[in-house]
Amino acid sequence: MKPLYLLLMLFTSHAFAEEIGSAYTARAKAGDSRAQYYLAETYYSSGNDGQAEVWAEKAARGGDVDAMALLSQIKYKHADYAGAKSLAQQATVAGSKQGAVMLARLLVNSEAGKTDYPQALALLTSAAEETENDAAVDAQQLLGLIYASGVGVAQDDVKAAFWFKRSSALSRTGYAEYWAGMLFQQGEKGFIVPNKQKAMYWLNLSCTEGFDTGCEEFDALSGE
Repeated sequence: MKPLYLLLMLFTSHAFAEEIGSAYTARAKAGDSRAQYYLAETYYSSGNDGQAEVWAEKAARGGDVDAMALLSQIKYKHADYAGAKSLAQQATVAGSKQGAVMLARLLVNSEAGKTDYPQALALLTSAAEETENDAAVDAQQLLGLIYASGVGVAQDDVKAAFWFKRSSALSRTGYAEYWAGMLFQQGEKGFIVPNKQKAMYWLNLSCTEGFDTGCEEFDALSGE
């Protein structure tokens, strides 16, 4: 699954998605559920939710539990919180760490219903430790955001920085801090309240870590 938040997605052209997804197309059309899931991910990352949902549904019917987690993410994006939670719960029970991360995401967002931070933290901590699974990147990122936001738990920038650094180590140095800064700049209804000071703090840290885009966004926000 691609990184959790909408602003974490790579928005590319439909043609580019077709080109990247071509590695999976033949196998996906032949009924390979894992290839169908990867193809769905490719479409989702390109912003084509319709095709992502089509292929994720095929993969889920074929038994791919991570595809259920991706369907949950798609429904979450479109504010179908009940549908998202049901799918995330099913995926988690079936053993998907991606599903566990999505369930945690729903449990910390008040728009999705009653929050449960202790359960969310338990799910994320477990997923974060399985570093061979792509879900660890998202789990560590979300743990960092929880501690950075100070909602549901005491704000702790030291813990937040710890989890962001671990997440970035699995992707790219300064990347998690950059997206934390962007999320605090834009906010996420039900979870993150826009906060310019926090946005600048994490963007500056991203820049210090050597992520050039973090420097650019920090400079742009500083000039406002």
